Amino acid sequence: MKQAFLLLFSLTGLVLFSCQAPRKTDLITIGSIQVEGGTISGKTDSSGQVKIFKGIPFAAPPVGDLRWKAPQPVLPWEGIKACIDNPPAPMQNPPVPFFAWSEEFLIPKAPISEDCLYLNIWTAAERANEKRPVMVWIYGGGFNSGGNSVPLYDGTDLAKEGIVVVNLNYRVGMLGYFAHPDLSAESGDQTSGNYGILDQIAALEWVKKNISAFGGDPDNVTIAGQSAGAFSVNALVVSPKAKGLFHKAIAQSGGMFNRGSGLAGGLEGAEARGKELLDTLGIPSIAELRKIPADSLLKFPGRFGLVVDGKVIRGARQSFEEGTFSDVPLLTGWNADDRVSGNPPMSPEEFRADAKKRYGGRAGEYLELFPADSPEILAQTQNMMGTLFFGMQNYTWAKMQSEKGQGDAYMYYFTRVPPGEPNYGAFHSAEFSYALHTLRNWNRPFEQVDYDLEKTMSAYWVNFVKTGNPNGTGLPEWPVFDPSNPMVNELGAEVKPRALPFWAQMKFMESLND
Repeated sequence: MKQAFLLLFSLTGLVLFSCQAPRKTDLITIGSIQVEGGTISGKTDSSGQVKIFKGIPFAAPPVGDLRWKAPQPVLPWEGIKACIDNPPAPMQNPPVPFFAWSEEFLIPKAPISEDCLYLNIWTAAERANEKRPVMVWIYGGGFNSGGNSVPLYDGTDLAKEGIVVVNLNYRVGMLGYFAHPDLSAESGDQTSGNYGILDQIAALEWVKKNISAFGGDPDNVTIAGQSAGAFSVNALVVSPKAKGLFHKAIAQSGGMFNRGSGLAGGLEGAEARGKELLDTLGIPSIAELRKIPADSLLKFPGRFGLVVDGKVIRGARQSFEEGTFSDVPLLTGWNADDRVSGNPPMSPEEFRADAKKRYGGRAGEYLELFPADSPEILAQTQNMMGTLFFGMQNYTWAKMQSEKGQGDAYMYYFTRVPPGEPNYGAFHSAEFSYALHTLRNWNRPFEQVDYDLEKTMSAYWVNFVKTGNPNGTGLPEWPVFDPSNPMVNELGAEVKPRALPFWAQMKFMESLND
């Protein structure tokens, strides 16, 4: 019963009530909780303070005829469902470490399944009526990989600070973002492709209905994410279907405000690519496509992402200009070495020629800001351009929230280079383990400065989840973002306000969107 106490069972005398036998690996278990679909049980962390529920269904399995359809209601179950193990990650290729992303950043090797619509919850609440603030974490992975059971997404330590942490799963790759004219025709909204975003919305609806059973406050929910997760947060902020489901937003290295964002496109183009793919493969219909095993779909060519269709997702700039976005406080920023791919090799001469072709009469201005006087200078410029791929999105978002909304915006710039190897600087994804207080799960030779930064950043994040303001006792003051004098909070060996990096370059890029 949702308003009943969360029952903590002791190690002596009582065992996990479930449809499966308890195992020696189970930690202290907790009693049954009623949620949509039935009754669940969970476990506690080693301290006994945090109650953990893993693999709670928030929608029906999107398989068979439900493939490429909006998520459907949870299928009820009998008895007590033991929610103690990692749920299946969405269908994707098996994880392989690459670039700076070691296994701690990746989903577990198993299970991986098309049946993936589950969420995990961490709570230290003792009673169901505590109304603790809620943070819903949305993972990255370029919309083609990722899952909610990544070790560095663990919510235990943040839950100890008084918030309820929810990590959701959503469909990725072709299963999450494939668009086709026939799929749009069968949809009530006459659109297709945003199944992963619809999964996120379904999870937020589940949170609104059920989180009070875990001591959470359905009227104080923060959506948070990094990379594709930040793009997702942006999509939810401008989605008519997500209105009223959250009250604050955290977006780390991602957004879709500027041309060339790469992970979002229009419905017409997405449908055309989907039709071309089926025609090329000789697949006559969506019905036949639904019969193909999910792991076989991974072999199909193409990359899939958000579809700006005006129904599930509106254009970010348009939504802010028209005032149709969800006006909530925003915490956003990016990393000093946020680039995730190299620029095509160019000589300085080729770079300057390309600038003249792209920017015409403004090429001279561009080359002053993005110089290419030598191969060494060009390499530095291209690194800066890669980093600004994310920085420009988050700067624009903070600026538009400040100008168009009532909720405050706070912007950070993460500069700490994690110790050890490989060394890719303050790379894309380096910051979130500090913010989520999960350095303990990352195999690096961390120093005291790292643990100090982790303590500070996680406190900022928790404060923001609680109140919409990251500031608090004992923390360096984080200024509200002001577009006329843009300051960021540098998060590094020192934590301090500083002028927005690369503002001149950002203003030039911003002028291209006018």
